[in-house]
Amino acid sequence: MSRNTPVTDPPATPEEPGARRDPRLLETAASPSGWWAAIKRNVRAGELGAAPVIIGLLLIALVFQGLNDRFLSPQNLSNLTVQIAAIGLMTTGVIVVLLLGEIDLSIGSVAGLSAAILAVTVMRHGWPEWAGIAAALGVGLLVGLFHGFVFAKIGVPAFVVTLAGLLGWQGLHLWVMSPDGTINTRSEGLIASLTQTYFVPWIGWFLVLVTLTVYLAASLATESGRRTSGLPYRPLAETLLRTGLLAVPLVVGVWILNQHNGLPLAFLIFVGAVVVLDLMLRKTRYGRMIYAVGGNAEAARRAGINTVLIRISVFGIASTLAALGGVMLVSRNIAASTTTGGGSELMMAIAAAVIGGTSLFGGRGNAYSALLGGLVLGAITSGLLLLPGVDTSVRFMITAAVLLVAVIIDAASRRGRATHARGGG
Repeated sequence: MSRNTPVTDPPATPEEPGARRDPRLLETAASPSGWWAAIKRNVRAGELGAAPVIIGLLLIALVFQGLNDRFLSPQNLSNLTVQIAAIGLMTTGVIVVLLLGEIDLSIGSVAGLSAAILAVTVMRHGWPEWAGIAAALGVGLLVGLFHGFVFAKIGVPAFVVTLAGLLGWQGLHLWVMSPDGTINTRSEGLIASLTQTYFVPWIGWFLVLVTLTVYLAASLATESGRRTSGLPYRPLAETLLRTGLLAVPLVVGVWILNQHNGLPLAFLIFVGAVVVLDLMLRKTRYGRMIYAVGGNAEAARRAGINTVLIRISVFGIASTLAALGGVMLVSRNIAASTTTGGGSELMMAIAAAVIGGTSLFGGRGNAYSALLGGLVLGAITSGLLLLPGVDTSVRFMITAAVLLVAVIIDAASRRGRATHARGGG
């Protein structure tokens, strides 16, 4: 095959930086038979991408729509996007920690503490709302850096450090809130606007146009660079097809949301955080080092990567995103209480990350796992709330079943990769 011969990749999600790739995929022909052969090779080798999550999400939508025709209504879907924003932001923090092969059990407590800091500084001490938000995020950052230091520098296992954090920060949360059990915030202003702002229709369409234009331009620049360097590259037709496939959910989503109140700011903040994290992980040296440390920390250290600094910074990022999730919880509830972040938020955030496709074994996953996993859990919660006589216990049991299936798929995929020598351990 000529070095400048255009090739196509199988229709799967991009692999993480540093992951080994089967060279046979570079010879995939741009024909239906070639694509089908590549798909079968991916399935046998455990490279399932986001396909199981997307299929599961479609099945959930079909089932709940059949049980209640209001499930796919614009109003319900709009409410769903706002409801998943807080947990989704916490999930993005969980993902970067999971990429290291570690876990952070303090996410919920950090969100609750940050919510308390926000409410106390603004409502008791009269700080401007932007200053209260900055203080909440700053506290989250300091907590995460502390966790990372104790874990990476002192050598205490992350499980133990963050378990202590779960208890300790929850206690500090209660102390900061005392003697009040609940502190109500203003129904108008910056804090409230985070979850109560909806954009007029043309802004949604403008954002779709900008997103597709940037994606297409970046893809064309990437393939042009690969072609100039003599590397395998995608033909123009495939790049246009991929852009078209991206356009479908964007156009449909914005059209549906515009049927109600428009694109919610809360959901835009969540998606923005996912996109920024994805670009950081895939396009920066720092992101590639995170994958390297998560894949094999000792090999990464011998390659010259400062594993201590990477681990400390990752826990800082995770806690900051958890703090932002706490701010969103205050905005949505128009209050902070002693129970904020202390319920099922931690488990839901971890479950969303795993259900979305992030591996528990480290080194594999991407930021979009937060979006996909959040949509799955949000859809389950929203669908069950529309069914009469179904309580929280059923939601927990269904969520547990979905989580178990996701972990089984992850473990099976890992064995497949090991068998085919494609990055499995």
